[in-house]
Amino acid sequence: MAVPKRRVSKARRDKRRSSVWKMEAPALVKCSQCGSLKRAHRVCTECGYYNGRLVVSKEA
Repeated sequence: MAVPKRRVSKARRDKRRSSVWKMEAPALVKCSQCGSLKRAHRVCTECGYYNGRLVVSKEA
């Protein structure tokens, strides 16, 4: 059986794991109706439109 020859140091182990936990900011696109920034493939929080149709009615 394969057995590690030496123990992996904490620094080496943590260097290997460091890039796994980085989070990316969500990509934002302009709403076609009102022009505000929103996340892709989601209803606009400002006007309530999605894909050119009113999905959620907003109270003025």
